[in-house]
Amino acid sequence: MTDTAGQDTGPTAAERWAAVRRRGARGLNRAGAGDSIGERLAYLAEAGSGVYDLDEPADIYGNRIVAALEERVAALLGMEAAAFFPTGTMAQQVALRCWAGRTGDPAVALHAMSHPEVHERDALSQVSGLRPVHVGSGPRQPTAAEIREVGEPFGALMLELPLRDAGFVLPTWEELTEAVEAAREREAVVHFDGARLWECAEHFGRPLEEIAGLADSVYVSFYKSLDGLGGAALAGPRTLVEEARTWRHRYGGQVFQQFPTALSALIGLERALPRLPAYVRHARVVAAALREGFAEAGLAWARVHPEVPHTHEFQVWLPYPPEAVAEAALRQAEETSVALFPGHWSGDCGPGLAWTEVSVREPGLEWTAEDVRAAVRDFVGRLPDRG
Repeated sequence: MTDTAGQDTGPTAAERWAAVRRRGARGLNRAGAGDSIGERLAYLAEAGSGVYDLDEPADIYGNRIVAALEERVAALLGMEAAAFFPTGTMAQQVALRCWAGRTGDPAVALHAMSHPEVHERDALSQVSGLRPVHVGSGPRQPTAAEIREVGEPFGALMLELPLRDAGFVLPTWEELTEAVEAAREREAVVHFDGARLWECAEHFGRPLEEIAGLADSVYVSFYKSLDGLGGAALAGPRTLVEEARTWRHRYGGQVFQQFPTALSALIGLERALPRLPAYVRHARVVAAALREGFAEAGLAWARVHPEVPHTHEFQVWLPYPPEAVAEAALRQAEETSVALFPGHWSGDCGPGLAWTEVSVREPGLEWTAEDVRAAVRDFVGRLPDRG
């Protein structure tokens, strides 16, 4: 590429990473979102034939394959019904709006680091007329005591499981049940932001149906854990879901045909969902090896958070500016075809610090602890001298 003066500045980092992916660098994770359109369509045709009758007519405004997906999700979560939504942001807003109408209270208690507060441009208040009330603080889940101590009434408690921006953290099962009970004591309904609920079962040691059963309603995503094309579902009581369908239409979510997304979600439920527990277990092996590798390489301060991952995703923190670690990660991938840290490095945590997210999926299962330690040693050797 060229700069504003017309001088050649070379390929961008995104272009360099794209070249690395084309060469098939070895990584801990490989999501289909980076594939070409042709590759994604071919995968849908190949894998989809095993989960749905592809000779059936395509859906129209949510019937046929979309309806089948809704029934499957409701059954998996032990709920009376489920409704498909084009986005999780829409699904969650609609759920909380419906509950506000039923409780008569527009206040929603939620963590300050939750998705609606960080990533949705104040949509709860600006679009749905709801009033967020923060509960809990720091990179952890709200406690039952904090829920009881909220200084004003609220109609709904929203818990994000796991809390992604805090490091994909989860409470213990006992803490979760106590938090739900604390909300019930305040006569509030409980809604789970379960975008990644699929990956929580291993941590809690409970089936999805039992986890979801603690809440009055649950939203789940089809692309975060399941590698679908997109889409989400809201599950809960049948009367709530029927009302949610009305608001879905009003919000512009009544899409004419959604069969590619619905088919990819069914594939994810068939193929990815059963593998998630193995990913979570191996993420703990990878996290331990990362800590050991940084220590062996002589890096005085490095953090894996949580130290023992709650899901198959977690954070790595290093004492370097984000541009330094990002360049070291990219050069390692280019020169060795090992993409240890292909994700974005953020510097919003303070001067001289950077963090990134690590996700362990099918490719990561092939990595031994020594593979990880060796990759870390090579990576650290590419970092600038701190003097």
